[in-house]
Amino acid sequence: MTLTQLRAFLAALDKGTFTAAADELDVSQASISELIVRLESEIGAPLFVRASRRLVPTSAADELAVHARRTLRAAEDAVSAMRSITSLETGVATFGVSRNANFYGLANLVQEFHALHPGVRIRMVGLNSYAVAQSVNEGEAEAGLVILPVPFEGLRYEPLLTDEVFFATAGPRPSQGRAELEDLVEAGMVLYDAHSGWNDPTRRQLLDRAQGEGMRLEPIIEVEQADSALTLVSAGTGATIVSGSLVRAGRIPENVQVFPFREPLTETLALISRDDAPVSLATREIMDLTRRLVAGSQTA
Repeated sequence: MTLTQLRAFLAALDKGTFTAAADELDVSQASISELIVRLESEIGAPLFVRASRRLVPTSAADELAVHARRTLRAAEDAVSAMRSITSLETGVATFGVSRNANFYGLANLVQEFHALHPGVRIRMVGLNSYAVAQSVNEGEAEAGLVILPVPFEGLRYEPLLTDEVFFATAGPRPSQGRAELEDLVEAGMVLYDAHSGWNDPTRRQLLDRAQGEGMRLEPIIEVEQADSALTLVSAGTGATIVSGSLVRAGRIPENVQVFPFREPLTETLALISRDDAPVSLATREIMDLTRRLVAGSQTA
């Protein structure tokens, strides 16, 4: 049983004659007739009673029609899915981005991609690097941009850049202009990425460092956005950490100073995708744009 046979059968069923079915499929009447005869031979039952003016479907035809339509729809869906992988005309590109993505030059990512490929729908998902990596790991997103490290195996990692993380305070200057973890703890930690908590890669680095030094980390306030944390710090409520991307973007309040840590704290920005799953052409194009925009943000 072939898709061609099923198409011929459904055309004959819907049009009522072999002649009309042949016109519908742009083939000869003899071809339609031969396909139907072969199909009847394979299933071992007649599909039509050949009346003088119109084909009369048998009970076998009524039963086969349900499966034939389902099979052809599945075949069409498969073709559409493959086209989305191999073309930039249709399909959906699902890409995950984490916090601060705009500060690495990605503010125009969606706009640029849509202008180039208006037929492709775009889904940008995620908030924190952990959530983005989880969505890629579970197949919800094809690829994403995250801060490393993330605790998922089976992902392909492509580091793009490493950025320094700074101590930010409106209080006293750290000794010799370089901060210790104790400075953050003593000032009172105001941390962002409250939803992800210690799953956040940068916060996880702080926790690992604290555990290695026998210290306990307990934020006095947790918020979701870095800007919110900086507003609190500017008002004299504790201290926080900020990536170099926010410093370069001028997002630090005037009365807040930033200092490097004595033992440098860094974030590595990376593209991720699954090792065991193909990435559509559309998503590969988004990844290429991301590489270019991130590289440009470092030379701007």
